[in-house]
Amino acid sequence: MFFKKGKKPGGLELKTFDREKQIPVLRCSICNGEQVAGFKDKDTGKFHEAAFIRSEKELKEFMEAYGIERITKEY
Repeated sequence: MFFKKGKKPGGLELKTFDREKQIPVLRCSICNGEQVAGFKDKDTGKFHEAAFIRSEKELKEFMEAYGIERITKEY
């Protein structure tokens, strides 16, 4: 699941990723609607899964935990 880095006040875990080498991506299946959030390596294009997303609430929590304002969708 997530890699723990610490906690913010209120219990939200702080998580990090290499912003210089990775971009946040939401992989979406056009067949069944499954969504997986993770990070794509800018150089190799390899995708690293971080969380299975089942709702808008989970996506919002993922983005807040990593400090992400925008996420790219890939189909």
